[in-house]
Amino acid sequence: SMAAAGAAEVAQALSRPLSCLQEPDCGRAARLRALEAIRAEVQERPLSGAVVQEVFGAQLVRPLARCLAGDAAERCRELALQLLCHGLSHGDRPGEALPVLLPALAQRLCPPQGFEPSEELRLGLVQLLSLLLRRCGASVAPYLTDVIRVLQATLLDHYAEVRRESCRCAVACAQAMPEHFHMQSESLIKPLMQTISHQHYRVRVDVIQATGAVIQFGNGKSVDDVLSHLAQRLFDEIPKVRHAVTTVIGEWLLHLRDRYSYFHKLIPLLLGSFTDEIPENTKLAWTYWEKIGLQWEKENEDDLKDKMDFSVSPSHYPKGVTRPGLGCRELVSRNLSKILPGLCHDITDWVESTRIKASQLLYTLLLHAEDHITQHMELLLRTLYQACLDEESDVVKNCVKAAELIGTFVSPKVSLRLITSAFGKTPKPSCIMVLTAVIRGSPKEILQPHLTDLGNTLSQAGVCQRSEEVFYMEQLLCCVQALIDVCQEDCKEISLQLMKVLVTIMAIPCSQHLKEKVEETMSSLAEVQQLDGFLYLYKEHIIQLMEWVSVSCDCWTCYSPEILQLDVIATHSGPVIGEALNNFILILKTCLQPNKDPQMRLKLFTVLSQLLQKASETVNSQGLFPSYLETVIKDILAPNLQWHAGRTAAAIRTTAVSCLWALIHCEMLSPKEILKVKDGLMPQIIATMDEDSKIARLMACRIVGVFLKVCGRQFDEDKFTNTYTEVLKRLDDASCDVRLAAAHTLTNWFKCLKDSDVKSAMESHIEFLYQELLIHLDDPDQNIQNAVLEVLKEGSVLYPELLVREIEGVVHKHRMPVYCNQLLHHIQSAKGSA
Repeated sequence: SMAAAGAAEVAQALSRPLSCLQEPDCGRAARLRALEAIRAEVQERPLSGAVVQEVFGAQLVRPLARCLAGDAAERCRELALQLLCHGLSHGDRPGEALPVLLPALAQRLCPPQGFEPSEELRLGLVQLLSLLLRRCGASVAPYLTDVIRVLQATLLDHYAEVRRESCRCAVACAQAMPEHFHMQSESLIKPLMQTISHQHYRVRVDVIQATGAVIQFGNGKSVDDVLSHLAQRLFDEIPKVRHAVTTVIGEWLLHLRDRYSYFHKLIPLLLGSFTDEIPENTKLAWTYWEKIGLQWEKENEDDLKDKMDFSVSPSHYPKGVTRPGLGCRELVSRNLSKILPGLCHDITDWVESTRIKASQLLYTLLLHAEDHITQHMELLLRTLYQACLDEESDVVKNCVKAAELIGTFVSPKVSLRLITSAFGKTPKPSCIMVLTAVIRGSPKEILQPHLTDLGNTLSQAGVCQRSEEVFYMEQLLCCVQALIDVCQEDCKEISLQLMKVLVTIMAIPCSQHLKEKVEETMSSLAEVQQLDGFLYLYKEHIIQLMEWVSVSCDCWTCYSPEILQLDVIATHSGPVIGEALNNFILILKTCLQPNKDPQMRLKLFTVLSQLLQKASETVNSQGLFPSYLETVIKDILAPNLQWHAGRTAAAIRTTAVSCLWALIHCEMLSPKEILKVKDGLMPQIIATMDEDSKIARLMACRIVGVFLKVCGRQFDEDKFTNTYTEVLKRLDDASCDVRLAAAHTLTNWFKCLKDSDVKSAMESHIEFLYQELLIHLDDPDQNIQNAVLEVLKEGSVLYPELLVREIEGVVHKHRMPVYCNQLLHHIQSAKGSA
């Protein structure tokens, strides 16, 4: 035949170089020449496949394999490798070379005996193995053990390209002889996993693809050994690596022989890619998932018959979200009990990226599971309570989205019962966050029957007064806002309970921004009830709020939260407090008894004094306050003006005096009323002029001034004497304001005495007063000099000659005689006009 003739011709040409190669003492140069000659004959001439096969099989395979396995010269090994590749690519029956080549490859590439030092040659040797697998297919089966041994070594080669070629080789091996391969596939898993986190991303991609094929065509049980490594690669920063994982998992879910046993392990990995930041990866995962769902539907058609015929899509579904197909939903629902425990564990893992990934996956799973969530509620809620406290905001955001799905799919009978029973223990802010999300996810009409219970739960002291931490209160506020947003006008039935919660939040000593937010929420609660602002809410509920806050007012201390709540109700309700005076005054009367906690009384007095500053816009908005004046003065102010030791007691007296002054100043305490109360109050007010507090002394001076004006003409000798001696001391006060007020009060004192029956009995006192006032007329402060001058002018009417004598006695001692002279001039002109 032609082939035989051609082969004989080539064989003749090869005989010399071949015999040269086989001589034991053939040197490096001679071997190289011999190999070059062989290449010239075989590679550089256009020979047919049959000829190449003849020449190779009969003459070249063995010597070249020997050279490849043992020649000391790298160039010789390289040429031998090139020639072998040529022969195997072009020969007709490459399989005949297997018995010679595979042992040679194993000898060169497997420890302990062989190690090819050149990286390029190691790469070439693995490429040669790939070529054999592709060309010989199942005929490599008898040598599978050698192939696996080689790959176990080369998959861990130091040269990245060798590792990559070994991965491709492993794929070729798996595809070449699947039924033999699965007996030994497990031996490749360990080296593949040792190289799956290699620093070159291309190696990582190849390893992942190889792992896919090795398990697809090999032993499916290896899935368990590789899952955690693949899951780790979903966090790889290189998108192509994540893409490879998604492809492998997708293929397994479609084609793996035992895929039904692995659904619960593989589904989370595929669904995890839905949140990949690269759209292409997300799309890939969705495409696979849709195919997997449809395939599962087909395979389980009989089982799903009812669901396919009668399934109705839920009336309430998250906006802008496409509902997954039936197969996908069923796959998740049926595997949820196996997936959730591990996932819930991951959401509380210490590695941040794991927690974020797990929280994203939780949302996706719940979206698929729909009402099947119900049987997993306890585990879910426990996890969400913990995860919503995560410091990583992405975890919290995803968990809140997941909790909204509970509202969408689970009956509130179940969800609200479980969540509110958690409030019974110690409500964490995260319990309230979850409740808020459930409310936000729920349809309005489904929540309606549960509103009263919700309102009652939130307004219980154990929930809304459990903590003063701002974060907790913010969550509580969000919850109220969610109820208003979702339930709208239905909130009318729990308006009072929500007001209690809002008042409680506003009453905690916290940041201004929270108070503003509470006010916004109150306004929205008013709006859904068609009211013109939150004051109308107070109008509706003020009596009930007062009753609610004052239940235990007899036992309040300065730490009782109710004091701050009363403060909010009384001051934030503006004019509306004027409609609840009965309750308000009763609370004050009960709590301001002198035997009650001083700090608490001080707090309440401060509230009262604030309200009295603007009485017409607050307590007296309805003009009803005067009918309570007697109670306010006799039962509230008077007892608290009594002197008691201690700083707090002093502060209370100061505030009480301020309240009294506010009543007088805004003229609510009319002259008629003053006459009624003066006897009880005068001694205490005079005593107050000696307080440590400048404000108390100032107010007391002013009040005495007013009392004199109103009823001083009826004073007896003792009252006149007591009054002036105390007021006179105030002219030596450290405070300029107090001295001016004292001067003003003495002017009133003189005015009263002028028309009094006791004027003559008071002469010696008046003489003493003239002497003292003349000293102050020379005060270093000009304002005081002017004020004292006015007092003396008023007083000069009583005993002018006496005063003139006194002036003449001291004028030469004064630094500034000008005031004395003005006074003398005033007396003379008064006398002249008289």
